[in-house]
Amino acid sequence: MIFKTPMTFSTIHRGARAALLAGLLATAPQAWAQAAHEGVAPAAAAAPAPTPASPYVMPATQVWDMASDNGEVYRIFVSAPDKGEPPKGGYPVLYVLDGNAYFGSFAQARWVQDYLPVGKAIIVGVGYPGDKAWDVRRMADYTAQLREPLSPEVRAFAQYKSGARAPFLDFLTGKLRSEIAQRYPVNLERQSLFGHSFGGLFALYALYERPQAFEAIVAASPSMEWNGQHILDEERVFRAKVQAGKLGATSRLMVVVGDRDADGDPESARMLAERLQALSGWGLRVRLQRYPNEVHASVPAQAANDTLRFAFTVR
Repeated sequence: MIFKTPMTFSTIHRGARAALLAGLLATAPQAWAQAAHEGVAPAAAAAPAPTPASPYVMPATQVWDMASDNGEVYRIFVSAPDKGEPPKGGYPVLYVLDGNAYFGSFAQARWVQDYLPVGKAIIVGVGYPGDKAWDVRRMADYTAQLREPLSPEVRAFAQYKSGARAPFLDFLTGKLRSEIAQRYPVNLERQSLFGHSFGGLFALYALYERPQAFEAIVAASPSMEWNGQHILDEERVFRAKVQAGKLGATSRLMVVVGDRDADGDPESARMLAERLQALSGWGLRVRLQRYPNEVHASVPAQAANDTLRFAFTVR
């Protein structure tokens, strides 16, 4: 006698699942083979393509290249108000050296405050063509000719050009200043300068060489030890002229330094400010700004707002 087991729903369900699994196993190789041929996994093949990315451009900025009279090409970055009327007399201007590295910090600080008096101004970054933060040409533009015999700290740099700071200062105060005045309504009596490291050294040179060229100067972490402390000789000449009453009105000066600066000596900046503050009786106005937690490279970003206030606040 043959007993037949009744076919229940569960039996049918198990049979269907087995057939479905067999079908999947049979078709999987073909699906994976097709995906492999197309270079993507089956799930990824159906995923939408990512949205294309574009470089970020900071609002209210412009950039162009221009050549100095001696043929050197510079990249000029500008942040300027794009709405509203300029203040009476025109916008004050701050020139920021090493523009490739530092323009962004200063432009952003101005842009987010453009509804305040300190933001109603123009930032001009002066840099070099290319995407590097620093260009070796800065050594030529910001420093004096290397002294002979070479001091130990400069021997490795003797292969690079130096001593072009005078024509660079001519460019800043001449051709570039005129170009900015043609493009924007500016106040030619309120032109300021910021420089850091070698740029800070150049800022001191600008003060000593042309004391009336800028209304305000910020020398951040100036590399005064460079080239056998050559800048100290120029400081002595400058101080003697001030004390002799030969200069009249001079730029206001802010010396900026980070107390954790391992690439320079913060005390040298403090002592510089102290020496120059002694000339206040002859009209020289000097301020020292110290940042206890900043190192050499972090000083410019920290100093951006203090620099804007120092340069753009009407006194």
